[in-house]
Amino acid sequence: MPKEFEIRREVVLPAAPEDVFKAVTADTGGWMFPTEKVSAVGGSGPDDPTVAAWEPPHRFEVRVEGEDGWFNALEYLIEARDGGTAVLRYVHSGVMSDADWDGQYDGASLHTDFYLHTLGQYLRYFTGRPAAFADIQGPAASVTPDGFAVLLRALGLTDTMAVGDRLRVELPGAAPLDAVIDYRTEHFLGLRTDAGLYRFFGRNAFKAPVGITLHLFDGTGEGDGQKAGGAWQNWLDGVYATDHAG
Repeated sequence: MPKEFEIRREVVLPAAPEDVFKAVTADTGGWMFPTEKVSAVGGSGPDDPTVAAWEPPHRFEVRVEGEDGWFNALEYLIEARDGGTAVLRYVHSGVMSDADWDGQYDGASLHTDFYLHTLGQYLRYFTGRPAAFADIQGPAASVTPDGFAVLLRALGLTDTMAVGDRLRVELPGAAPLDAVIDYRTEHFLGLRTDAGLYRFFGRNAFKAPVGITLHLFDGTGEGDGQKAGGAWQNWLDGVYATDHAG
């Protein structure tokens, strides 16, 4: 039987409530992924049937319902804090299949932490700047216990490198990437340059291919999302073809 879940987080963000509200409604491509229905509410939120609450800049909620009690809901509560910051109280609730419920919940919970961290990075360094987004999926060969470790080695990341360290990545057909590590856990890596956010997902731990998302901001010289995404896709496919052949 399906089983309900709830993920709650509270984070302090380096932006005013108005900027946070815009980021979680209209500018999701800058830190998570473009959400067609949510981004559309930037101009017509109350008319979207999935919008359960629209109280800018303090509350936003979307809820989708289906058969047999299924639902998926996201709620953002935003309050101003001193120093031009805001606190975000985030709740993701819904229904998951009871097949490997714990694994699904762990995956969603860990992704939540990474996305909210990336939201903070976007608001600190790129808020309000249009984002070119690309989503790169690894091949089936990346769904192995060491799938993410293979990707990290290919990036040149060592076991001792940590948040704050710098990393240079060279991809065929793309400019060298000079980045700072802004996030590193067992299953996720975040790199930040002066021009974009690069997110790496070890989804092999959740029985899915590894993934990469690019959030590139205009005027940076890093190319548009499609061109950059193609270069990273070719590189990622080559990483696992080489590793598998070896």
